[in-house]
Parts: sequence; C-alpha cells; structure tokens
Amino acid sequence: MPPDEEMRGRGAEAPAETVARIERLARRVDTPCGDGVMVWRLWGAGPPLLLLHGGYGSWTHWLRNVLPLSADFTVITPDLPGLGDSAAPPVPYTADSIAAIIARGLPQAVQEPVAIAGFSFGAVIGGHLAAQLGGRASCVLLIGAAGLGLPRPPLANLQRVEPGMSAAQITAIQRGNLAKLMFGDASRIDALAVHLQNENTRRGRLDSRPIAFTDTLIHTLPRATARLGAIWGEKDITCVPYIEQKFRVLRSIQPDTYCDVVPDAGHWVQWEQAPGFTTRLKTFIAGASVKAKR
Repeated sequence: MPPDEEMRGRGAEAPAETVARIERLARRVDTPCGDGVMVWRLWGAGPPLLLLHGGYGSWTHWLRNVLPLSADFTVITPDLPGLGDSAAPPVPYTADSIAAIIARGLPQAVQEPVAIAGFSFGAVIGGHLAAQLGGRASCVLLIGAAGLGLPRPPLANLQRVEPGMSAAQITAIQRGNLAKLMFGDASRIDALAVHLQNENTRRGRLDSRPIAFTDTLIHTLPRATARLGAIWGEKDITCVPYIEQKFRVLRSIQPDTYCDVVPDAGHWVQWEQAPGFTTRLKTFIAGASVKAKR
C-alpha cells in the first residue's frame, strides 16, 4: 500500500488505532538515557533522515510525514529525553547534554552521515547535535525554530488539563490550544491532531521552555559544519512578524542558508501543510537553492 494510503487509514479509524498501525510498521531501537532508555523508531530504507520533534511532543509530531518520507529515506524519529516513551535525562540538563544523549545513541540506529530536521524545540536540539556530530551531519533544517533569542509575539495563553475534567472538556481545551499555538487555520484541527496533542502533553516530563526561550542556537550553529536551512509557516504565531529578522540572523552565520516560508501554515507546518513541507525538505536535502516564497 502506498504511504499516503497508509496514512489515510481504513475508513473511520480511531486516532489511537491510526497511531498504533503506523507505529507497527516501524523498527524500534532503545539506547541508554538517564535511568532508562531513549526510544527510536525507524521506517524505510535509503539515506538516513533524523526527525526531532518539538517540546511536550513525541515522534507523533511527524505522524503525517514518516510514511511518505520512508519511500526515499531511512526515517529515524526518536522520542527526545523526558518526552514520549523516553526516560528523563540526568539533571541538570542543557541543550548540549540532551544532544549528547542523542549523539551517543545514534550509531545504534544508523552508521552513515545523517540529514537532520528539527521542529521547534527539536530545532534547538538539532542545531546542538549538528555541532557535536561535525561531518556526521550532512545538513540541518530548522522548522519553526526556538532558541534564537530574537523578538517574538506574546505567548499564547494556553489552558491546562486539570484532574477530574471530562473527555469533552479535555478535547475542547486541547483543540483550543492547538488553534492558539500550532495551527494557522483552526478548521484543519481534526480528532487525530487533538488526540496527539493530549497524549503528548500528558506524557511530557521535560520542560523545554528554559532552553527554547534563549539564544543558544546563535552561539551553537557557528560550530556546525552541516548545511543550514530554516522553514517557518507564514502564520506561525511564535515568530510572525519577525521571520525575515530570523532569516537575516541565520544568514549571518551561514550566508547560503536555505530559507523558506510555507504559505497558509502555522507553527506545526509539517502537519498542516504536509505535502508542501515534504517537497521543501527533499529540496533542501538535495542541496538545491530555492528563494523564499513570500
């Protein structure tokens, strides 16, 4: 069955069943992390592509991407330390220490140089990882990146799920949070996205914000030899109207940085505009130079 048909599933498939079905197609690798393990999932064959999810997320931030990309790549999606199924990192933790856990585990998943794509908090960790890997990282694409220490709009007022809430109340809160932070068009929020948001935030034990709300990437990226790229959704609430300023900073680090904006997309661009994102990711990995479409 082609990857796009696998993603669509079978009729009115429940969200949890969709996740389980796609997960069953993966190969699992466990590597040391703190007092437990870091969990990696792999699909497909070909050049390795490492996908790093965002804060309070898991590999399912890439649920709409792993099967289509697995037609061309060995897709590798770890749950970052303290998130998803992975154990918490030793404390105190930093972006460098989290990246080091990934760097130590990566050879058990793949031996060749990797392309890295990191989303939001995962972009911060991806930049640190690229610096640590040196020539073992061919390129790193920052998607809705945090960690640049530049002006940003006021934070969205997200609601918390509290004990004793009904399923309907939880669904309403998570749908509202997705609309405030993750999506450019709230009409695209479906039951699967709500399910993933609730499961990921419920299981999140690592607070990424003390790392994400810094300028750590500006100091780290000059140490990386990998080709650099960046993508934001044009409606990304975390950076509008400062996208061009972010591009200028990244180009001051690496003048030929690939910079692009995905139309009609919010922060979770790889979910909301999956086909367009996939095209841009493949273009970047192939090394083509494409001007940002504004």
